[in-house]
Amino acid sequence: MVFDPISLKSEALLLVCRDIIATYENSSENIFQIEEEYEDFVQTHVQSLKKGINAVVQANDYYIRNQRIVRIKMILKYYELINKNMTKIFEKNNRFNPTMLCFSMLATWFKEFGIEAKSKEFIFFSLYPYGELYDKLIVKMDNEKYKELNIFMIQVSENIITKLYKEK
Repeated sequence: MVFDPISLKSEALLLVCRDIIATYENSSENIFQIEEEYEDFVQTHVQSLKKGINAVVQANDYYIRNQRIVRIKMILKYYELINKNMTKIFEKNNRFNPTMLCFSMLATWFKEFGIEAKSKEFIFFSLYPYGELYDKLIVKMDNEKYKELNIFMIQVSENIITKLYKEK
């Protein structure tokens, strides 16, 4: 059976993003001191993104239960690759904005690289208004530390996604 590695990588990326969102969604800690308007904006987009991801990928237990199936094994391999690259980067620098990292990885994969642009399954992520997020969280942001962190997340995501794209 032949699998499309690009679709498998896309699914793995969505799983990583869903896990990042879930981890920080359950945290009651207010990591960033930003205006409520920005917090509401981010939460609205996170919920929209989460809904889109859940419409495309299976529940986590599906992947765990079926990890011996070749297709799932390959998705999990790409998932581990993404996690390994993130861990390497964040071992050296613990500055982290999970929301911007997710949005940036998806924007790099689906918009900049144009991956899955014609796939009905992933069309939501190709059409997502990433530019609106970048404008609000970088261009219009007054909090310089938060802005710098968001720019760093874009650089990190480009690094991670480039490695994912090149992976055979």
